[in-house]
Amino acid sequence: MTEPSEGPGSRRRPPQQRKQVLLRLDPAVYEALARWAGDELRSANAQIEFLLRKALAEAGRLPRETGPLPRRGRPPGGSEQ
Repeated sequence: MTEPSEGPGSRRRPPQQRKQVLLRLDPAVYEALARWAGDELRSANAQIEFLLRKALAEAGRLPRETGPLPRRGRPPGGSEQ
């Protein structure tokens, strides 16, 4: 049985794995990046991806099929006590 949004012409993209990359940085650059990330409540890795996506978008080089940044942390909703 197919979902209502699935039809003969629709294609679903398979979920993609996140690409792992080894990155060597000057220690002072990493420390500055880590402080900046902390100020914005991101990990250093998320901050690097955020900055790379921003630079690609500004240069007009961000691929259209690029999905949104993955949401991390506590899911919205839930009861506040």
